[in-house]
Amino acid sequence: MHPMLNIAVRAARKAGDFIAKSAEHRDNIETAQKGTNDFVTNVDKGAEQIIIDIIKKSYPDHTIVGEESGVAEGKDSDYQWIIDPLDGTTNFVNGLPHFSVSIAVRIKGRTEIGCVYDPMRNELFTAQRGAGAQLNNKRIRTGSAKDLNGTILATGFPFKAKQHAEGFMAVISALFVDCADFRRTGSAALDLCYVAAGRVDGFFELGLKPWDLAAGELIAREAGAICTDFSGGTDYMHSGNIVSGNPRIVKGMLAKVRENAPESMKK
Repeated sequence: MHPMLNIAVRAARKAGDFIAKSAEHRDNIETAQKGTNDFVTNVDKGAEQIIIDIIKKSYPDHTIVGEESGVAEGKDSDYQWIIDPLDGTTNFVNGLPHFSVSIAVRIKGRTEIGCVYDPMRNELFTAQRGAGAQLNNKRIRTGSAKDLNGTILATGFPFKAKQHAEGFMAVISALFVDCADFRRTGSAALDLCYVAAGRVDGFFELGLKPWDLAAGELIAREAGAICTDFSGGTDYMHSGNIVSGNPRIVKGMLAKVRENAPESMKK
């Protein structure tokens, strides 16, 4: 195992254990609103600090980008750790046991390491660029569906950007004509990992942040999926708009996006 992946796994497991124990004592969870329909808890902050402490012990000069703490510039800016300490905070706050810890390492602007940990199921998704993707150390591959017929697609509603609601629902309606059903789970990191494991055939969402995507998109790609933005390009880390699945599924999903989404959604 790559030494940085080893540290990412250690940090994700320790943070995940803290989150799982915190979930058992919901009376101690303190929630604050940091934006429209956007919440943070003392558990998010505590988990992020656990991760940062473990990274800094081994790599004190690396830059760290955390969802809650922002950017901590290191002496070596070529190495960037991207952290979402609790992807699925709304689920966590409401007692829905579906959330994850997401940690990625980018080296000179390219994602090299991805780790997503689901503490409630003890499922650890990992990937190293060029070395495939694993779930609990067993190789995983994306599904082999040849078209949208009969597929299960995951998504997330644009709850922070409701100006796109009408366009988004138009895309949903168009896809629903062909696919079997949708899943809306509340953790983009796990949605991408479920694409990687073949649990869902495709995933699309708009308005995500780098920490929502960085680890999961590498895991999906290393499992054989492709990831694009809503225009079919590769700017999803910047735009926050992503489509993922095997090449045939992405082609079908993009066709529906192009036909039904307004231009404002494709940027």
